[in-house]
Amino acid sequence: MVEQNYKRNVAYKLRVGTIAEGKPIMEGERLKFVELGEKQIVRVNIIANITDKYIQDGEKKFGSITLDDASGQIKVKVFGEEIEKFKDLNQGDTLLIVGLLRGWNNEVYITPEIIKKKEPSYLLVRKLEIEADRPKALDKSTLLAVKDKIIHMVKEAEKDGGVQIDKIIMDLKESPEVINNEIKKLLEDGIAYEPRPGKLRYLG
Repeated sequence: MVEQNYKRNVAYKLRVGTIAEGKPIMEGERLKFVELGEKQIVRVNIIANITDKYIQDGEKKFGSITLDDASGQIKVKVFGEEIEKFKDLNQGDTLLIVGLLRGWNNEVYITPEIIKKKEPSYLLVRKLEIEADRPKALDKSTLLAVKDKIIHMVKEAEKDGGVQIDKIIMDLKESPEVINNEIKKLLEDGIAYEPRPGKLRYLG
């Protein structure tokens, strides 16, 4: 009966860093939900890369993977025979995970319901999808900070022959629209150039 109640909860599409910004609301030792603005988050739908995997077999079976989507990290944990869900997963895999938020020892983690391997490009698709639902106007000082961060990334990447625009969008926290606008200005001002589509190099 309890599980049926969980099924009614929306699986919110979130970035990992957004979950970390929420306030865990406890009921005794159990996590009731994560409070995010006016939303009470019980289930999540995230896309992220596996950075670490741990399996403990034997009498007390336990499995844990650490997920990272460039905005933060969160663990996904399974117990008992559920460790079979992690059998074919490896470090570097990009996953779509739908699951319940749980809490233990001041740590919020996910108990998975659905695990699907995805192409790495889905990370960018998800960021674009989430940011499209969150339009916001930025002040000049924020835009200047974004511009400075982009210039810094482009300069740093000169030794590697430039940086992918997709990487800039994934690494910076502002919306893809804002980042693309600032990149366009850098190109127009002759501060950066595109040796080929989707790649930036520094002109200064």
